[in-house]
Amino acid sequence: MVLFLKAKSCTRVTDEKRCLEDCKEYIYKADNGNDKDKDGGASSTTCTFLTVWRKSLLMSCSGFTVIDSTGNLIYRVDNYRGRPGEIVLMDASGTSIFTTRRHKTIRLVDDWLVYKGDASDHHNSKTFQKKQPICYVRKNVSLLLANSNVLAHVFLGATTKNPIYVIEGSYAQRSCKIIDKSSKKVVAEIKRKEAANGRASFGLEVFHLVVYPGFNSGFAMTLVLLLDQMFS
Repeated sequence: MVLFLKAKSCTRVTDEKRCLEDCKEYIYKADNGNDKDKDGGASSTTCTFLTVWRKSLLMSCSGFTVIDSTGNLIYRVDNYRGRPGEIVLMDASGTSIFTTRRHKTIRLVDDWLVYKGDASDHHNSKTFQKKQPICYVRKNVSLLLANSNVLAHVFLGATTKNPIYVIEGSYAQRSCKIIDKSSKKVVAEIKRKEAANGRASFGLEVFHLVVYPGFNSGFAMTLVLLLDQMFS
């Protein structure tokens, strides 16, 4: 009986480790010499500069439009009204890249689960297959750290207790940093977009998202969407 419990425990630990490694693959891309990965990851040698416009290209919707440094449409979000329970980040062709869902908890605030692709694909009862989130994001609401500049924590999978990323700064001022907890390195930043003359600003509706080498730009934009939900 003891041997059975030990074997079951080892299997569970192995499965959890495999799940976390799969999650890391989606979020953080290793330096492999490619200019850009197929899921929108940042270049392995240079930063990716994206311009985020807090507006949908569809007249009847609110949402987000994201373009690259050459003016090409990279990501879009439509039907972004109020505080929806689900947000889908799409590429220029309308293919789902990441889906976020609000997860009700007994805490003061809810968590947000992040799924690869369109999580709704698995709702059909005939082809149902439980889809695991690649991470969850939790807003920092510690009353003991009222002056802390920590906005949120990002946890791998759905059950891990130690955050892999921390988001610091002020989303209201469009000045945030996403920091890798283990290396203490900044992997992405949100910055105010300044006019060419350097004397004017585009305000809060248009801003920069800077993604550092190796980090997935689609995932970085997903974190922007969650910050907007938490602090707008």
